[in-house]
Amino acid sequence: MNRIPFGVSQFDSLIGGGSPPGSVVLLAGDAGAGAREFAYTSATINALGHADTDQFDLHYGEVDSRANLPEEIHYVSFTASAEEIHAEITHAIDEELVSPASELMAFEDLSTEYFQLSPIPHDWYVEKRRTITDLGQSHSRRDILEALGEYLTDHASGNLVVIDSLTDLISLPDEQADWHEISMLLKGMKKASQSWGGLILALVDQESITDTQMGELMGATDGTISFEWESGGNERARTMFVREFRGVLSRIEDENIIRFEIEIQGDGLDISNVRKIR
Repeated sequence: MNRIPFGVSQFDSLIGGGSPPGSVVLLAGDAGAGAREFAYTSATINALGHADTDQFDLHYGEVDSRANLPEEIHYVSFTASAEEIHAEITHAIDEELVSPASELMAFEDLSTEYFQLSPIPHDWYVEKRRTITDLGQSHSRRDILEALGEYLTDHASGNLVVIDSLTDLISLPDEQADWHEISMLLKGMKKASQSWGGLILALVDQESITDTQMGELMGATDGTISFEWESGGNERARTMFVREFRGVLSRIEDENIIRFEIEIQGDGLDISNVRKIR
């Protein structure tokens, strides 16, 4: 079976080269525990594989014979522009890697659809002020879930797509996107993704949702990778574990791995230690 690399080399090597194609994967966790850095690393390293092969070989290594890099890398945000996302990524990953990679990353800013029914002033979330033409077109504005669905239909096939983040959608008022609609969108995304054959990573802040909601999100997707803070003595460690994932969790269980300790370095998220059942 072909795989799509996550872009975290040690993790990919342990699970047969990466994710099964056609997967929708939740990256869920505590604030700052590594979920966002995992998404940044995945997008940057996969893009670097097309943009700068020397840098890719140095920081990732050889792609598994069972895996293929995604054709394109797309980053979808509901509240931030491409410039803002680029700046955020450079807080976690060195600029010398982010700059060439970002040239081959497509950023989609859905701020207009996200904020359009809110009391937020229009010029806070768009680069130009509203014109007479904008006012004339306001009757045909897109719903935020419709906008996301259309973007995925056009760009998800064979590609890596990062959705940043489901937490933003969940926090919307019910008249814009209620919980039932978000859950149904994910179920439809999971079904469509099988034919798209790419990889979709969806960020969610686990602290901002209920256990029931988290369970529904997990049931509506193919896999869940969780990120947590752990305290030991005077130190805090970031940890990552696979809660469920078809075609991946079984490989980790075969290795008796229960948890990965992770760290954030200049070339992104990396595994610093693998905890096994003793």
